[in-house]
Amino acid sequence: MNAQVLKPEEYFIREEPYYQPVGDEIAIFEAAYAQRLPVLLKGPTGCGKTRFMEHMAWRLGKPLITVSCHDDLTASDLVGRFLVRGGETVWVDGPLTRAVRAGAICYLDEVVEARKDTTVVIHPLADDRRVLPIEKLGEMVEAGPDFCLAISYNPGYQSVLKDLKQSTRQRFVALEFDYPEPELEARIVQRETGIDPELAARLVKFAGMTRNLKGSGLEEGASTRLLVHAARLITSGVAPVAACRAAIAEALTDDPEMLAAVNELSSSLF
Repeated sequence: MNAQVLKPEEYFIREEPYYQPVGDEIAIFEAAYAQRLPVLLKGPTGCGKTRFMEHMAWRLGKPLITVSCHDDLTASDLVGRFLVRGGETVWVDGPLTRAVRAGAICYLDEVVEARKDTTVVIHPLADDRRVLPIEKLGEMVEAGPDFCLAISYNPGYQSVLKDLKQSTRQRFVALEFDYPEPELEARIVQRETGIDPELAARLVKFAGMTRNLKGSGLEEGASTRLLVHAARLITSGVAPVAACRAAIAEALTDDPEMLAAVNELSSSLF
């Protein structure tokens, strides 16, 4: 017995999410969707991958189910499991199964963070078979033409233990994302927060300084997302230096020396 049925209307994005294209990513995604090809988004944290997926779901008029992957995410979390409810054992579809059945877009964010068995589950969906085997039910669910599988990961965090295998990568059309050019990034920050254009430009310049420290004390520089956080604090009356410290510096590192260095950079601009 299936105890949970996806109501597609709950997953439709009603209003257009703001997204500023930086290349031909929209056209490539639309072509991949039309050809029923899965899509891999790769790029640093906070550069707009999730917003892009929301925009494409809205653009295509399809429901979007997003799964934020983590260390404890198993194949059963994606596919489903038997649960006891009201004294009755029932089968509950996981988000991936619900997406396949309903013809939705399923987006697995930071897929390499999940356990290894999860990538094995998506392989039959990501090639010409386009099927999802549910071993516990003895069922093979075929994906309809509307279903789309998209995954993302951050190549900057690749390691021997957390890497995307070639057997997975080569099933996908890949789109590479990065932080926008300074002028465009400043417009994005301004559009998202209503901050003064000059302050937006300074925030972007500050972000560039922190990104230059990647590998020299910082694992990652300030993302566009963090700039938006800082700008929102500033528009709420927080002083720029304090906003940069709380929304950016403290989010990037706990190392006292690096904190001091990043805070000094913001002080030099604000």
